[in-house]
Amino acid sequence: MRTSGTGTLLLAFGTVVAAPALAASGKDVYAKVCFACHDSGVANAPKFGDRAAWAPRVAAGRDALVESVLKGKGAMPPKGGASNLSKSDVKGAVEHMLSAVK
Repeated sequence: MRTSGTGTLLLAFGTVVAAPALAASGKDVYAKVCFACHDSGVANAPKFGDRAAWAPRVAAGRDALVESVLKGKGAMPPKGGASNLSKSDVKGAVEHMLSAVK
């Protein structure tokens, strides 16, 4: 098993994923944490790039989405399970995911 960034590992729905280093780009955070659920729609997570699924979230606004990620929502744990993410990291990941549905 290999680690990257901080060397910290986390368990996301049965898959061991390397936690990203802090201050990573939004795209990097997505690729290291968020993809685990948002690429395949695990536990009803809106899939990356699916405009219809993201429409109500877009309507709620970026700040509301960031708060949902920070606190957790439904099956998504706080910070997507990567407790070492900063608020800035979360904002970047949210921006990356929103850019795919605009």
